Amino acid sequence: MKKLYTLILLIYIFSPLATAEKRFEFTPQATKAYQKVMSLRFDAARLDIAQIKNTDPDNQIVYFIENYIDFFTVFINENKSEFKKLERNKNARIKEIRKGDRSSPYYLYCQAEIKLQWALARLKFEQYFNAFNEVSDAYKLLKRNQKKFPNFMANKKSLGILHSMIGTIPDNYKWGVKLLGGMSGNIEQGKKEIEETLIYAKSNPFLFEEETLVMYAFLMLHLKDDMNEAWEIIQNDKLDPSKNPLVCFALGNIAMRTGRNDKAIEILENRPRGNQYATFHFLEYMLGLAKLYRLDRDSEAHLKKYVRNFHGQNYIKEAYQKLAWYHLINGNEINYLHYIKFCKTEGARVIGGDKTAEKEAKSGQIPEITLLKARLLFDGGYFERAFKLLKQKTLADFNNQKDQLEYSYRLGRITHNTGRHDEAIMYYQTTIDRGSDASYYFACNAALQIGRIYEYRKNKAKAKEFFKLCLSIKPDEYRNGLHQKAKAGLDRLKSW
Repeated sequence: MKKLYTLILLIYIFSPLATAEKRFEFTPQATKAYQKVMSLRFDAARLDIAQIKNTDPDNQIVYFIENYIDFFTVFINENKSEFKKLERNKNARIKEIRKGDRSSPYYLYCQAEIKLQWALARLKFEQYFNAFNEVSDAYKLLKRNQKKFPNFMANKKSLGILHSMIGTIPDNYKWGVKLLGGMSGNIEQGKKEIEETLIYAKSNPFLFEEETLVMYAFLMLHLKDDMNEAWEIIQNDKLDPSKNPLVCFALGNIAMRTGRNDKAIEILENRPRGNQYATFHFLEYMLGLAKLYRLDRDSEAHLKKYVRNFHGQNYIKEAYQKLAWYHLINGNEINYLHYIKFCKTEGARVIGGDKTAEKEAKSGQIPEITLLKARLLFDGGYFERAFKLLKQKTLADFNNQKDQLEYSYRLGRITHNTGRHDEAIMYYQTTIDRGSDASYYFACNAALQIGRIYEYRKNKAKAKEFFKLCLSIKPDEYRNGLHQKAKAGLDRLKSW
């Protein structure tokens, strides 16, 4: 009997099933595959993935890398049938990952990341319940992983983003927070975790450094409201927009949002092109929008190219609205009416900009040209050009409530961004007094901006007062985004 046990043991030890444990390893080839995916070179990445499965079949990290391709494909293309087809891969990949080494920090991390990626993809198609469930699962997996591997930096990166975001969820999605059960965090906690990750990356190889830098920049921009810091963070020699469409998107987006519109145009015009990259139509829309902000005559061509070639659902209404605006500011009201009607029939009404575009189309009200030009110039950071335009008019020159509110609001935004804060508060307060009960977003954002001015001045009581006022105003337009920013402001004040 003893000899039989010994024989069985030897057979087990030397059997093919026991020769190699399924593991998680970023081998040189796996690292290259990941880097190719992150620069949207999917075809080249798929060849690497196929080779890894053939020559290194016990390396489960390949399923984690492979899921990125599906995620980016769905997130960029917004094709519902493509989403349904690729979604089937999710559970199969998680099943494969669960065959891997449980003692590896990647065992739980890879499962959590796949769930987070599919949660983000679901939001594109308004599958909120399933998305929140997957976020909840991912959060629990990351927390378990943190206890087992407290110094695993990739885990800190993901938890940092989740901790930052949870406190800013708008009121009408609070049911989702309850569903998340036990998920908590704040901006400062998340910021600290991400900073810890980047400090580590300065002296240690860290595969996810580029990903973390981009996330940190967006965190500083949208939640910390620090435009200069966001731009400084993204100015990293490891982020090359001429070789990576995702980096081009990130730098272009932050440049546009921080008053560096000329730089955004330069970045987007020099974006990587060619068959080796997955198509990213949104970059064409961004370029058209940036040129429209500058009132360039060739912005139309880029916007047309976007609506002609993109077959997703978001930013379609908004793109048609921008085409209509282009013709209006160039004196062609007939073409304005031609393009604005597509805002009623094309695209989806999920994001705030698309909803607003559809509302404009249905209202039948044609924007006042001076206000529209001033708005576009302001959004591009051309403050003095916008101010000169507006000062050619007075409040009495505008006949309806919307235009009067927008006039004082635009003057507030311009004087705010040029450092004339007392003047800005005066214009903002006029907007609030005249429009807090209106359906337009002007008064809501005016309250938010006064809160930011007082936050800058270190006047906590007044900042809190106006952030709360912002939350009490409920416009039809951009409500969720504005309320999220007000919540982020209140959250920042807690750390004082």
